[in-house]
Amino acid sequence: MRKIISQTEIEVNEEGYLTNFSQWTEEICECIADEQGICMTERHWEVIKYIQEKHNNDEPLSIRGIKKSGVIDIKEFYSLFPGGPLKKATMIAGIPKPKSCI
Repeated sequence: MRKIISQTEIEVNEEGYLTNFSQWTEEICECIADEQGICMTERHWEVIKYIQEKHNNDEPLSIRGIKKSGVIDIKEFYSLFPGGPLKKATMIAGIPKPKSCI
C-alpha cells in the first residue's frame, strides 16, 4: 500500500506502519506524528531514537521493557504518546508494530 507524506511516496501496511525503514526520515516522522495528533518535542525524539535503537538490535519492544529502560517512566510515556503509546511511538519511529501490541 502506498501513502503520500510530505510529497514523498512511502510504503505502508494496512495499519499505516512503514514497510521499508529506509524510507524513514525526520520529516516523515514529523508528518506521521502530526497525523497521530502528536507535536514532536526533544523528549519525543529521545524516545523515538531509543525505540529505533532497540529495534536495530533486534530487541523486542514492550510496555514493560519501556518501563524498565530508565529512558522514560511509564506515566510520561503515556502522556507523550496518548491512546496507545507503544503503537504510536513505533509507527512514528518507522518500525513494525511490536508483537506485544494487539
